[in-house]
Amino acid sequence: MPKRLILLVALYCLISIAALWRAIATQSFDLFTLGVLPVLAGIIMRAPWSSLVLKIYLGMQTLGCSALGITAIIAYRITPEDVKVVFAGHNIPMQPLVISVISLLLVQYWVAFSKVTYHYLSGKTQS
Repeated sequence: MPKRLILLVALYCLISIAALWRAIATQSFDLFTLGVLPVLAGIIMRAPWSSLVLKIYLGMQTLGCSALGITAIIAYRITPEDVKVVFAGHNIPMQPLVISVISLLLVQYWVAFSKVTYHYLSGKTQS
């Protein structure tokens, strides 16, 4: 398995643990958080459909983050003092959060659309 795909699998393992923990804690299931499970299973099994599912899941993430970002911008224009992210009682600064989200999306795009990933998932690697 290519190193960049190992990086993505490690990231998706962390995301899937967090998604399962959230699903159990809130007793609600959604495609945005639990959609990582079929992607992770497909990459590990080296299934030919996993490349397509990875790109669809990445598109869903991009669409969701864009929607949240646009909503935050509109809310900030209306009442700037009410726009804040609070996690476990801690206020998270916006700039590092935005940079982190964009960085995570870019890394996923880099892995998903690389030739190495395409060749590995389609079974065209040299052994």
